[in-house]
Amino acid sequence: MIAGSCLCGAVRFSGHPETPHVIACHCSQCRKWSGHVWASFHLTDARIEGEPRWFRSSDHAERGFCATCGTSLFWRLEGREALSVSAGALTDPTGLNLGEHIYAADKGDYYEIADDLPRKDQD
Repeated sequence: MIAGSCLCGAVRFSGHPETPHVIACHCSQCRKWSGHVWASFHLTDARIEGEPRWFRSSDHAERGFCATCGTSLFWRLEGREALSVSAGALTDPTGLNLGEHIYAADKGDYYEIADDLPRKDQD
């Protein structure tokens, strides 16, 4: 079991990581959503307490955030059970590790990806 919350604590979540790997997404939507790179993992059996707000960010996905403090918390693909959750919102220790980069071709021009982890130009 793993758990976390938004900055103010109004939205809390818990569940089981699908894998122990965090995925770093470099697409322009995730960079705008998170302020840099969206680092997340897939949470199964998700339990959400509080009431996140949901924003339909594309024709196939939506993003959840705390309406009180604005913390970016969730990304949900239509039709998928697992919820993508912000790794930064977790309560330590997490037991997770960075596993790969996706949408690496779309990364911002102000930084480099400086590790040897697997990279995908898309998802």
